[in-house]
Amino acid sequence: MSIPSQTSACHLDASSLAYQEELAKAYGVEINKRILAFNVEAPSSEKHDVRATWNRPLKPAYHKTKRRIPLEPVRVLDAPGMVDDYYLNLLHWSSQNVLAVALDKTIFMWHADSGDVVEFCNTSDTDSIASLQFDASGDILAIGTHSGETQIWNVEKRSKIRTMKGRLSRVGVLSWDKHILSAGARDGSIWNHDVRVQNHKVSEFLGHSEDVCGLQWRLDGQLLASGGNDNLVNIWDARSSIPKITKSNHMAAVKAVAWCPWQLNLLATGGGTYDRMIHFWNSTTSSKSASIDTGSQVTSIIWSRQYKELLSSHGNTTNGAHGSLRNHLTLWNYPSLNKVADLGGHESRILHTALSPDGETVASTAPDEHLKFWKAWEAKPKTKAKAAAASLPGITGDVQKMNIR
Repeated sequence: MSIPSQTSACHLDASSLAYQEELAKAYGVEINKRILAFNVEAPSSEKHDVRATWNRPLKPAYHKTKRRIPLEPVRVLDAPGMVDDYYLNLLHWSSQNVLAVALDKTIFMWHADSGDVVEFCNTSDTDSIASLQFDASGDILAIGTHSGETQIWNVEKRSKIRTMKGRLSRVGVLSWDKHILSAGARDGSIWNHDVRVQNHKVSEFLGHSEDVCGLQWRLDGQLLASGGNDNLVNIWDARSSIPKITKSNHMAAVKAVAWCPWQLNLLATGGGTYDRMIHFWNSTTSSKSASIDTGSQVTSIIWSRQYKELLSSHGNTTNGAHGSLRNHLTLWNYPSLNKVADLGGHESRILHTALSPDGETVASTAPDEHLKFWKAWEAKPKTKAKAAAASLPGITGDVQKMNIR
């Protein structure tokens, strides 16, 4: 519809003109002006800013609140008899919320749900424990010894199921992939055991010249990562006895080896005192994607399942290394690699860490004979219901002390 100009309006009768005036008022225009015209000055932005209405949010903006990360442990247990050996792996947390720790010649089980401590098993006078690892179910515990044995134990019955012999070198690290148990030894070899069959040794990986101290299967069971005292990182395809990828970037022993749970091709590795680096590897392209100079010995790495973060534990530092922190834990953001927080620590180097089944709490232990618990990650609201079954009652609040023996 068009509204006639003043020239045409003068030829209308009184009733028609009155109608046109009412119509013009309804449209908000003057009857003697054209609606569309050239050379008309644009409306002032002060009166009406188009951008203000075009870009306005459809819903109120949501502002995330920064989570509070306790910088001190939420619980402390006394753990006398922790062996001060960087190359051993003596702590693991099962899917059934049971923490196993080896102290001297004895393995203790701490039941997080009840707080009960149970003496699980002892080694002989001529042998000692070098490594331990629960399987995915939490029903089975594997133990590696200094004499070269790899033992399989039933957790509920506290009974040994079998002993797999055949090597004379200390078994310092273990990793499960379903029914396959991989065991790294001081002689640089990795034996893969099928625990279901009598002839248990089904393959052997030979890619290290010294102690294998870091070992972890990827969640899909396709790749195994290993780190050694020869400063090497190897990535093994389960179908081949030759390393798929070998990296020599570290300048010290590689004990910290961890696959990212939410990006399967991402591997983080950490080096010892004279290296101090965390490197990130893409197992698809075999390239290094990033690095962090942490300033001190890296003894373990744990990826968060809830956040795009990782936690590293540390020990000794060298003169001239930047930063003065040692024997502590650090949270890092990924991929920015910005430091999120430094968590207290121990009086001596942290040797072992373990993650609770709900993904919230990290346990750490050191030769200072303390077992400490850190609330590193709080479950996001949408996952709290799922994590409730694996929660850790009483883990928050004041520090508590309990002798584990």
